[in-house]
Amino acid sequence: MSLKMQRSASTVKRAGRSAMAVRCQAGRPSMPALAAAVATGVAASLLSANMAMAEFRLPPIDKTDPNRCDRGYVGNTIGQANAVSDKILDMRLCSYAGKDLHGRVLAGALLADADLSNTNLQEAVLTKAYAVKANFEGADMTNAVVDRVDFTNANLKRVKFINTVVTGASFAGADLEGSVWEDALIGSQDVGKLCENPTLTGESRAQVGCRAVRK
Repeated sequence: MSLKMQRSASTVKRAGRSAMAVRCQAGRPSMPALAAAVATGVAASLLSANMAMAEFRLPPIDKTDPNRCDRGYVGNTIGQANAVSDKILDMRLCSYAGKDLHGRVLAGALLADADLSNTNLQEAVLTKAYAVKANFEGADMTNAVVDRVDFTNANLKRVKFINTVVTGASFAGADLEGSVWEDALIGSQDVGKLCENPTLTGESRAQVGCRAVRK
């Protein structure tokens, strides 16, 4: 019997990937046809995976904007939960060392390579902030919201995460030496990521909730 293949209008989502559902209407598929269908599905999955792993590209820094860094003192005023704003809060390469950003909403902020050492970030909201290689050494994030922040290779030495809400953040390669986590509300997956970081030692590990304490 002839084989009729029809693409379904719906998609099947597995592990973040989409594949077109294929429905057989009559007869059993021959082995060559089945093999071809499987090969096509595998190829589509690989293509989707490669696209997902494509290098994340940031927009170029607008060096013609004299007020770019000053916006960090104001922060975003809308869409703090989903980091939606009418303009990108670009704080890259800006220096806020020792400054007061208390209570600022830095949702979606681009903080890569920014200097926030000894900065007052108490009660600040850093939802979906991109803080790769940023310097937060000695900063105070007491009562702040650290939600889905990328701290990859950031300097977090002696940062106070006291009573801070930490969820979905990335700490790969970050320096956590001497960081303080008293009464911090940390997601279970974040605890695992933090405990894997070799720079989290001593009392800091105990505060996070790591089972084994490194000296």
